[in-house]
Amino acid sequence: MQDGNGWALVETQEALDALVGRLAEAERIAIDTESNSLHAYRERVCLVQITIPAGDYIIDPLAVADLSPLGPILADPKIEKVFHAANYDLIVLQRDYGFRCRNLFDTMWAARILGWAHAGLGYLLEDFFGVHPQKKYQRYNWGRRPLKPEVLAYARMDTHYLLTLRDIQAEALRHQGRWEEAREVFDYLCRYVPTPRPHHPDRTFWRIKGRQELSEEEQGVLYRLHLWREMMAERRDLPPFKVLDDRRLVRLATVRPTSVEAMVEEGILTVKQAERYGKRLVYLLKAGPLSLPPSPACEPRPPEAVLQRYQRLKRWRKRLAQRRGVEPDVILPNASLWNLAWEPPRRLADLQERPGFGPWRRKHYGPMLLRLLAG
Repeated sequence: MQDGNGWALVETQEALDALVGRLAEAERIAIDTESNSLHAYRERVCLVQITIPAGDYIIDPLAVADLSPLGPILADPKIEKVFHAANYDLIVLQRDYGFRCRNLFDTMWAARILGWAHAGLGYLLEDFFGVHPQKKYQRYNWGRRPLKPEVLAYARMDTHYLLTLRDIQAEALRHQGRWEEAREVFDYLCRYVPTPRPHHPDRTFWRIKGRQELSEEEQGVLYRLHLWREMMAERRDLPPFKVLDDRRLVRLATVRPTSVEAMVEEGILTVKQAERYGKRLVYLLKAGPLSLPPSPACEPRPPEAVLQRYQRLKRWRKRLAQRRGVEPDVILPNASLWNLAWEPPRRLADLQERPGFGPWRRKHYGPMLLRLLAG
């Protein structure tokens, strides 16, 4: 569907194949994704927005059965992919489709490396383009169909200006002598994409807010309620908190009302929730506690020498960040600090394979780090 303003909705395999042909000829493309994490039991990518100089395209993964033709485009080192805050997009594209990215430019990280006051896309669009995105769609259910024109127009803005913003930032990075540093950060984002742990009710039980304040018996009742909530959420394809939030679940396990009416009178459930779930919850509460699942293994405390090195590295990073006027993780990510604390390098060459260390960081930080860790 073409709207006459230079953007198109891609809803068929043929349209996607035609778009991939255009992308393969582009020097750089802007990309964003929208997922339905606030509205589904298991989130998935619901939109993929792409901009090239010829126009904006919005791919509907719920209509196009096979997105695999996009994989080679993302992996092509000759085509630069421009994201804003790429980390989450890279995670979901890898999780849902197995896509890996090479040659990335991240406009959020570029703004942070430059020390700009604002790095959020909304601020950048206002500062450089006078655009004010509508905030009412920030929590929109992107799995809803049909897609309304005003919703698509909002989604389009996430990539429409990124290529121009990228050029502004690239010039500023080169002017400040930060281009090589930025390229190393972008490469790190591509190479170290976290793999999300699969959702499991036994693991999520231990993250329920307020659980720690309950007795062991009450926690057993809470666990029974939690398993029911997970089952109901999966059946209705909702996030568990949209079935019943943690506060209500903990109150049920504590008060253990014996009737549906009492659940409403105690202010634990709304009338609508009581009508939908009340009878089942009364039955579950009468059934009593379950044995708790195994507690997640706590990571052992690192040796004191490792902790001391880590704190020393954090202080060094904080001082350097303050002098530059940037956030500490712009200097080095936490994962790099822990790696150095556990295995202190003895030579500059030892930094070559460490996460987060490319030639620029080895040159500018390596000698300081060697002296710091030796001391």
